[in-house]
Amino acid sequence: MLSKARVKEIRSLEIKKFRDERGLFVAEGNKLVADMLYAFECEWLIARSSWMATQGDIPAKELILAEGEEDIRKVSFLKTPQDVVAVLRKPSCSLNDAKPESGLVLALDGIQDPGNLGTIVRLADWFGIRHIVCSRDTADVYSPKTVQATMGALAHVKVHYTDLKEYIAQSKNAVVYGTFLEGKNIYEERLTPYGLIVMGNEGNGIRPDIGSLIQKRLYIPSYPSSNETTESLNVAVATAIICAEFRRVASGT
Repeated sequence: MLSKARVKEIRSLEIKKFRDERGLFVAEGNKLVADMLYAFECEWLIARSSWMATQGDIPAKELILAEGEEDIRKVSFLKTPQDVVAVLRKPSCSLNDAKPESGLVLALDGIQDPGNLGTIVRLADWFGIRHIVCSRDTADVYSPKTVQATMGALAHVKVHYTDLKEYIAQSKNAVVYGTFLEGKNIYEERLTPYGLIVMGNEGNGIRPDIGSLIQKRLYIPSYPSSNETTESLNVAVATAIICAEFRRVASGT
C-alpha cells in the first residue's frame, strides 16, 4: 500500500534541498518512465496494474500497486497524472568524461527556465551530444518540471554542475564557441566537429567573465538581414539551430 509517510517523502522531492540530500528524483508518465527505468536505479515505483501488465520484469527495489487514480494523484506533479510514478536515484558521473577536445559539449551559463533546460537536454540527445556542463546557478535538471521536459533524453545525456569559468579555463585544447548579438555569422564561420558551445541566460546572455574566455563568437542571422525582427531567439531554439549547423558542417553536407 501507499503509506502517508511514503507520499510525504515523494512529495518532498519537489524541493531541490531534499533531492540533493537523498540523491533521488521523480519521473512520471507511461512512456517517460518506461524510457528511463533501465537507465537509473529505481527505489520505488508506484503504478496501476494496467501499466504493469505492459511491462516485463520491472527493476524496482520496491513496487507499489496503485489502487486507483487517487493513489497516483497523491504523488504526481502533473496536472493530468498518468499511470506510473518512479522515484529514481541520481547517477554519479565524472566531469572528466566531458571532453570538448574530442567531441561537442554544451555549456549552460545560468539557464533558469526548467522547460528550456529540458528541451536543451532533448536537443543534445538528438544531436548526439552526450555531456552538458552547467554553471551552478543553472536550473536543476532533476526537478520534476525539467525531468518531464526532457521526455526521457536524460537517460542518454550526462548533466554536470560545476564552476563553469574554471571548467572553461581548464579546457585548453578545445575550441570555445559562444552566441552573441555582435558575433560572426554562424553560416560563414569554419566550425569544428568538437569543442565547447556556451549558451547564456535567457535574459542576460553569457556573463562577461565567461565571455572573456570564448574564442569564437557566433551570431544566428535573421532573414533577410535587413528585416526588422525581435531582439533575440529563445535559448532552446538558438541551441537547436547551432547544434544542427555544427552537425551539418561535420557531416560535410
